[in-house]
Amino acid sequence: MKSIIKILSIACLGAMVSCEDIYDDLNLNEANNQVIYTSEMDFGNRIQVNGTITFGDVSSGVQSRQWSFPEGAVDIIGSDNDTSSTENTVKTVFTSPGEHKVRLQQTYNGNAYVGTDQRGSDLDTTLTITVLDSVALQVQAYLLNPDGSLGEELTLSDNAENEVMAGSFVRYIVSPTGEPSDYVWNTDGGDPGTSEEFVNEFDVRYKKLGTFGFGLYASRERPAGESLVEVENFLKIIPSTEPVILEGAFDANGKISLNFSREMNANTLNPADFIVSIAHDGTDIPATVAAATVDPEEANLVILSLENELIYNDDQVLISYQQGEMATTDGMPADSFSDLPVVFIGTNILENTAFDYSFENSTVDNWPYQWWGAPWDKYQLAISNHQAFDGNNSAAITLEPHGGMIISNADSDNNLITFPAEAGKTYEMGVWVYVEDLGNTPEGAVPPDLRFYWSPNTNWGVGANPAFDAAFPVGEWVYSSVLVEFPASGDYSLNIRGANENNTAPLSIFMDNISLSEARLRP
Repeated sequence: MKSIIKILSIACLGAMVSCEDIYDDLNLNEANNQVIYTSEMDFGNRIQVNGTITFGDVSSGVQSRQWSFPEGAVDIIGSDNDTSSTENTVKTVFTSPGEHKVRLQQTYNGNAYVGTDQRGSDLDTTLTITVLDSVALQVQAYLLNPDGSLGEELTLSDNAENEVMAGSFVRYIVSPTGEPSDYVWNTDGGDPGTSEEFVNEFDVRYKKLGTFGFGLYASRERPAGESLVEVENFLKIIPSTEPVILEGAFDANGKISLNFSREMNANTLNPADFIVSIAHDGTDIPATVAAATVDPEEANLVILSLENELIYNDDQVLISYQQGEMATTDGMPADSFSDLPVVFIGTNILENTAFDYSFENSTVDNWPYQWWGAPWDKYQLAISNHQAFDGNNSAAITLEPHGGMIISNADSDNNLITFPAEAGKTYEMGVWVYVEDLGNTPEGAVPPDLRFYWSPNTNWGVGANPAFDAAFPVGEWVYSSVLVEFPASGDYSLNIRGANENNTAPLSIFMDNISLSEARLRP
């Protein structure tokens, strides 16, 4: 019995040896696949000058490789040869800004795959590396002439104390390098006093007397970079001999705020010099100005408080002033004005969305025609810096005779940009418009207008915003608004329709600062 077991064991051992011998001459071919990478491939291969970037070749089946780098622009770390390498991993420093080409030549054991495509055995690949300069700023400052043209250049240095009359505009012009993506402006003493607007021309109106500095911080997220310009005692705002300008009347949490072009003297204010009228749903509401004060933080604002009354978004409010003693801090009296509409401007919901409400960050391609057919395709649209209520740009629109327009704001992939709205709330939808030419609408015909239609759940009965009748002001910025409600909470897009069907001539307008804010309604 024992001998039988030994024989079986030997047989099994022989079988095992025979099985192993089967694979001795088997040829396992390595796959030929191209896989190359850079340490910045997920960020567009963008680096800052003197920044590092690593190149890697982890392809399989490679017989030989050679990296080629631009001469005089690269330092290959750990190598005396800065123009080529045969290593599979190469760490480099780019010392010159600009676009640079890096070439990789590979020879494989056979035809190689690039993704799912099979190519030849010799592959030649070029990578583009964008090397940004360090972030830096060159800033110039100019006094603006009354017509908006550039005037005297100001000395932008510490303790220059350029003398500028109160109420004047200063334009800052920035020449950046290194492609910064964000700005923070510090224009102490000006209007605005701070801003994060990313523009290279920035206008500031100085309304306060005193000496002020200037600051601009620029940054770039990746590759990280920053630069700061800070100037002390740059401007000295002095009394003006020019008339003081009333820039508008606005709601201030139920009170009325008068925005003047420079600081006002609180000791010259008399509530009895002001007359306010309020109408609500066609009914007049008696109102008396009980107090007139200067805003403690912005002395160019005169705040009017009413006797036991507040104003609301669904009111029509007019304010008048019969010239009395009201004057600026430099002694210039304010002129009389009559029946100035009070504008309600709340927190603009569109500011926290990608919707380009102020036309500062979009091109015409981002405002595509919405294919309603004739006559809604008879218009011209441009993003223009010729007129702007705020910032540098506005939408310049010409509606052709008997024509119209239908546009919407879209991203670079032509997806309509949306904003959030809630059911059960009332919103004020507003826009600033500047009419250059009303055209020629026959008397008695329906005048041209703008209307803002949202989608989904469109309310086709929304009112004109505004209607351009014969009495509409020409050559000045005018605010228009309507109250709207959304039937369901969610995200909405906005179609802007311009109608000019009865006009025998073109209608030419500028449009700026579209807004959507929650409304306060009269109880």
